[in-house]
Amino acid sequence: MDQQTIALASDIDFSLWALFARATFTVQVVMIILILASFWSWAIIIQKHIVFRRAKGESEVFDAAFWSGEPLDELYQRVGPAPGTGPERVFASGMAEWQRSHRQDGALIPGAAQRIDRSMDVAIDRESRELNRGLTFLASVGSASPFIGLFGTVWGIKHAFEEIALQQSTNLAVVAPGIAEALLATGLGLLAAIPATIFYNKLSDDSDEISSGYEQFADEFGTLLSRNLDG
Repeated sequence: MDQQTIALASDIDFSLWALFARATFTVQVVMIILILASFWSWAIIIQKHIVFRRAKGESEVFDAAFWSGEPLDELYQRVGPAPGTGPERVFASGMAEWQRSHRQDGALIPGAAQRIDRSMDVAIDRESRELNRGLTFLASVGSASPFIGLFGTVWGIKHAFEEIALQQSTNLAVVAPGIAEALLATGLGLLAAIPATIFYNKLSDDSDEISSGYEQFADEFGTLLSRNLDG
């Protein structure tokens, strides 16, 4: 490699901003999409971490209140018509159906247990959908970002070869900038995909754990009401 080529290559700015600025419009669009996807993914990750941590704490607090020996009617009145947490909403849906299943003479309408279970299942499904909201975006970013970045790389390399053909030169000063710009797109794709995939798996497990806790409570609550029905 001659000294002139080395001097030209050393004068090229390879900072991230310079690589972005020199890239073609198509590659710039790809980079912007990947950067936005990465920021949005981290926003979802942080928000879901806060929500799940709060949901676990709320479940512990409600379980302590439920098994404290306080009469269920009093607990239901304390929860009120607009429950503020997931466990309270599941409990309130079951208690509301329990009260609606009583006739004016105090007798129970047949099929009360099935209706109570169905009502709580609907509430659990609603809570699960709320917990999983946003996780689909993480899964999409984790699976699609590498391919989006690869598209930017292919397009950038195509542009680099076009520059080689126009200048009819394959020296480092001509080849290096285009290849570096192209590879930056792949790097951004991986930067967006790796955290999204890792945290999607973790947050999905956390969501399943919380939903399983709701289902376990519903089963215990349904068993408790069944004893009252049999009695």
